[in-house]
Amino acid sequence: MSNRNIQTAILLLVLANLMASFSDVSLKVLNGEVPTFQYVLIRQILSLVFIAPLWLKQPREERMSGCCKVNFWRAQFILIGSGCAMVAITHLTLATANAMFYVAPLMMLPLSVVFLKEVPPMKKIIATGIGFVGVLVVLRPEHFHWAAIIALGSALAMAVGNILIRKLPKQSVVTTLFWTTALTIPGAFLLALPNWGEIEPRHLFWIAAINFFVLAYHALVVFAYRKAEAGQIALAEYSGLVFVTIFGIIGFDEVPDMLTTLGILMIVVPLMPIRWRRSKKEPIPAQDTAT
Repeated sequence: MSNRNIQTAILLLVLANLMASFSDVSLKVLNGEVPTFQYVLIRQILSLVFIAPLWLKQPREERMSGCCKVNFWRAQFILIGSGCAMVAITHLTLATANAMFYVAPLMMLPLSVVFLKEVPPMKKIIATGIGFVGVLVVLRPEHFHWAAIIALGSALAMAVGNILIRKLPKQSVVTTLFWTTALTIPGAFLLALPNWGEIEPRHLFWIAAINFFVLAYHALVVFAYRKAEAGQIALAEYSGLVFVTIFGIIGFDEVPDMLTTLGILMIVVPLMPIRWRRSKKEPIPAQDTAT
């Protein structure tokens, strides 16, 4: 694989995380003015409008293959996780909220042991332990905010949703996206009804912007990982935390202190690909450059 492909993939992944950061900033600008599950309902309906044309192009058998129990339960966890993410971003700094979201991969280790009966290597257990200590540093008593627990709820929901992917029957990505989106809508509607509020055009604008940025993120990620192996570019995934920290400082005067920064590093660094954490002196095996 050529260096040019790797560089292009890294650039695409950084751009993808920039889009994700714009999504978080847009959600921050909403400032909780739209009730949580009303926001989720509108966002999921807009997402379904985007996905439906691609879903309809598939054969009927493929379209209906995603209507299963696993997708139903994934949808409910996505619903709860989306609501928790909105609350967390509204009430926490962008950097702190995103640090809590990065706990999801850490939570996947104990969940995979319980539900998938996997036996993780000791290095992974130690890295996960360091990550959880980082959570305690970020959430130390003097900086504790109730929304941090909500953010951890979002991370847990994301982790369970990711674990359930392993249980899905074989189906296309479009089919999975369609049904997990569609199956969130009834629950979101029921949860939104008690606190239904008036929606202004600017609210719809920001929700539509969030949808656009999220879809752009997913598209760019697909292009990036098709150009290079995950281990060669995955470090670029963490550029999102840098972006939201910068946006938080510039746009919302959210300057993280040293201990918070240390805690965030303790969460993120253990998640980085091993290849990126090795010394630069270690030679990397040559790749086949044939295209």
